[in-house]
Amino acid sequence: MARRKAAIFQYRLLHYRLGLFERLRAACAAREIDLHLVHGQASRREAPKKDEGSLPWAHRVKNRFWEVGTRDWVWQPFPADLRDADLVVVMQENRILSNYPLLLSRLWSPRRVAYWGHGVNFQSDAPAGLREKWKQMMLARVDWWFAYTEMTAEIVRSAGYPGERITCLDNAIDNEAFERDLASVTDAQLQAMRVEIDAPEGAPVGLFCGSLYPDKRLDYMIAAADRIQAVLPAFRLVVIGDGPSTGEVRTAIESRPWLKWLGVRKGVEKAAWFRLADAVINPGAVGLHVLDSFCSGTPMMTTAESRHGPEIAYLKDGVNGLVVRGEAARYADAVIALFNDRARLDAIKRAALDDARHYTLDNMVERFADGIERCVAMPKKQ
Repeated sequence: MARRKAAIFQYRLLHYRLGLFERLRAACAAREIDLHLVHGQASRREAPKKDEGSLPWAHRVKNRFWEVGTRDWVWQPFPADLRDADLVVVMQENRILSNYPLLLSRLWSPRRVAYWGHGVNFQSDAPAGLREKWKQMMLARVDWWFAYTEMTAEIVRSAGYPGERITCLDNAIDNEAFERDLASVTDAQLQAMRVEIDAPEGAPVGLFCGSLYPDKRLDYMIAAADRIQAVLPAFRLVVIGDGPSTGEVRTAIESRPWLKWLGVRKGVEKAAWFRLADAVINPGAVGLHVLDSFCSGTPMMTTAESRHGPEIAYLKDGVNGLVVRGEAARYADAVIALFNDRARLDAIKRAALDDARHYTLDNMVERFADGIERCVAMPKKQ
């Protein structure tokens, strides 16, 4: 049987995906499938993020962008030498205009087309608006679905899409370096860090780690932390990160000696704060960084109402973290109760560590490769 050919399109190649595509290419080769990756470049407005990577074997094309209001519409060229691909996987994004000819070509081409995406825009300002209705209308017009998480898979199934054509990827990143950093932290480092934040031995320590922007609900976090500290005076909150809402944190620390803002920390420095902390205080948006919580066994505590990414599906309230509904006082009370119940906190930490073994890049690669193999072996969806 001739080798099959699959192509994955990313309008830009994010640096944290490099390991995924390297391993996925090898996993597909073992299944007699040649995997190709096509990517363009960031838009003018995205370029300052400097979050792109490159792979020597990838097909790099030149995107075309149109700036319309706050959105960048993009056209990504299709390399001529991939026209014979058995499967093309595209991101499920309305603004990628080059997706639409591919979807239309399903009417006459033997080539299969698959979506890789969230199912819905979890952070949309208008979940009942025209953009989301359009996304829902296009949701089933592919031959296969690569769902970020089980939450996405359920969204796609509930829209009537056949379950046997859905692969749940359990979206993950390569946490091996983070795990090595965690293991390298010494007791002497942890003791020095306690001195740095004036935290007595045994004092509860909360950690926020991530970008500082409105969806992180920093005002809510600070209000909840005020209540926690009033009940537990030894409590310390450490904030790692930077972003457009940094000023909010800078203002808060002026009157709160127990609140420490450290800016961006990476590598062993970041890992050490996860080792020291008892919990991740993150009432706002949850995304892939929940895996840092699992790898370190530092339970994440968030809220149900925030504009989360699909990875919120990994967080199980009362099992491997907390998902609190309601105002900041209720959130604070839930955190206080957990800090005061060491046996329950330790049980949640163990569950988080157990889940770290499930949500791994290797598992994601195997699921992705299996889905590609199954898709190219099945007839096209009618």
